[in-house]
Amino acid sequence: MRNLLVLSIMACFCLSCSAQDITLPPAQKTGGKPLLDALNERQSTREFSDKDLDNQTLSDLLWAAYGFNREDKRTAPSANNKQPFSVYAVLKSGVYLYDAKANTLVLKAQGDFRTATGSQDFVAVAPLNLVYVADLTKNSAEAAAVDVGFISQNVYLYCASADLATVVRGWFNKDDLKKALKLGENEAPILTQTVGHKK
Repeated sequence: MRNLLVLSIMACFCLSCSAQDITLPPAQKTGGKPLLDALNERQSTREFSDKDLDNQTLSDLLWAAYGFNREDKRTAPSANNKQPFSVYAVLKSGVYLYDAKANTLVLKAQGDFRTATGSQDFVAVAPLNLVYVADLTKNSAEAAAVDVGFISQNVYLYCASADLATVVRGWFNKDDLKKALKLGENEAPILTQTVGHKK
């Protein structure tokens, strides 16, 4: 009987620690620092604490990056409203696709793939690496390059407002990253961005 109880507890523990989809709380869409203060404090940082981001912060950050602020329009503009981007969140627990409509992080791969998001040492320390992936059947690579600038700047401004550290990066191995994210033939990682608490 005691062995069954121990096995049952172990099974529950293993289930609770395995990665799964993350349903995020509703994003807080008001408050924060005034825009001019956030612009004044916007900066790139390459030193991060390994402290995890809580789900409310993830929700607010991802909404600011590329969430919906109207029925079919996002917080970042895109050429001809093609909305060619997907935002992936690479956490310690796995690779997740941000589903903005459902406000959910959909698990794509379990495990720590943070080192696949870039060549710098800090990508393995920071709790979150965002990967901006373009569907090249929706728009040209040139238009995607412009669009990703809007998304990454939204993240910079959110981080300045929330007193978080961030840096946008283009230094990564595209093939390794495509494998880690399980991307299709026409999907291309355009840019990555590291986010975390200041060290």
